[in-house]
Amino acid sequence: SSHSGFRSKVPKPPKPFSLDCEAFKMVIKTDLCAYTEYRIYPGHGEKFIAKDAKVHFFISAKADALFHQRIKPVKLRWTQAWRRMNKKGKVEEGGKKKTRKAQKFQKAIVGLSLDDLKKKKAQKPELRQAREAAAKEAKQRATQKKPAAKVAAPKGKADKGAKL
Repeated sequence: SSHSGFRSKVPKPPKPFSLDCEAFKMVIKTDLCAYTEYRIYPGHGEKFIAKDAKVHFFISAKADALFHQRIKPVKLRWTQAWRRMNKKGKVEEGGKKKTRKAQKFQKAIVGLSLDDLKKKKAQKPELRQAREAAAKEAKQRATQKKPAAKVAAPKGKADKGAKL
């Protein structure tokens, strides 16, 4: 390429004057179908005026016929009424109802008050294990002193096991 990368910069022409499009959007008058609740644009649909002078607009002859057969729009899947009844389409901003998470709550146990429980939890695990081991030893000593009590316990368990 014998041309070096030189180009003359030509200024771009200014953009033509434009008004804010959103402020001047064309408004089209639309009606709602009395049966399907779809929008009916100008030049479409059918108008029905009942004996009591009520005006009904229908999007199509099909909607008109179904209305006059007294078929409920809620029973037809393609109508807006059915969609509303079955919660289809528009999602609410809140979304689904949030389930509340259960909060942790500590109660006192029989033989231990809440303060004692909290103290026990706060202890280091090594201390807790040492204390539990000492408690087990004390229990064993107590059971060795009363061998008669130990023999009575299995009888009770055997009775519980027998179910009719």
